[in-house]
Amino acid sequence: MFKNSIRLIKSALLISTVALSTSALATKVVFDTSEGQIEINLFDTGTPKTVANFLSYVNDGSYDNTVVHRSVPGFVVQGGGYAFEGSLSLTKLPTRNSVTNEPVYSNRRGTIAMAKIGGLPNSATNQWFFNLVDNHNALDATESGYTVFGQVVEGMDVVDKIATYATCNSIPTIDFVCAAESVPGVENLVTIYSATISDTSTDSASSLNPVENTLIDAKDKEDSSGGSSSILALFAMSLLILNRKKIH
Repeated sequence: MFKNSIRLIKSALLISTVALSTSALATKVVFDTSEGQIEINLFDTGTPKTVANFLSYVNDGSYDNTVVHRSVPGFVVQGGGYAFEGSLSLTKLPTRNSVTNEPVYSNRRGTIAMAKIGGLPNSATNQWFFNLVDNHNALDATESGYTVFGQVVEGMDVVDKIATYATCNSIPTIDFVCAAESVPGVENLVTIYSATISDTSTDSASSLNPVENTLIDAKDKEDSSGGSSSILALFAMSLLILNRKKIH
């Protein structure tokens, strides 16, 4: 009995050690853009599927020579899905299979999250967005939550700068007059020259401070509570009917 207890304790300690070493994993990626560099630190352990999906696009060069295609000041700056080929009718890039939604962390200023199709919680593929402000009230519980998978550690001033540019069809533009006959050049758009892994150190997670997404939990609990209440109400009604039958 004593030996079994010792064995269980050793097993628990081993599991704890593995969990601690795994939770320290983090990967840094640098976007080299026409406006400056943006370095992000990924939440490898908290959102493993999303990080693996994102890194697969980074590793095969899918984000190289793409453009930031959406800017909503006071909300988000978005990229990852389009390339510029001489017209504001940007070229949509090919995507792989979508990734399972992982709404673990909150959409706070400086975080990067996956974009997806409305009404399809698990539809994220290659597009991502930077949160310009704390968007938790708007995004954490909407569409089953948006997956935050990293945070900006260097270059948030670059993201903020992009958000100041005028937009044409939501696309941030530089020194460009948005008109039907206007044709932009590459210098008029925010270009992502490359996305590369800059650091895979296991200790880079120590500087991260993600906020937990509690709104999605509250919504789930509310939905669960509502469902339980309905079941209890039906159960009570059934008992009432049975009692009435017995009385009569």
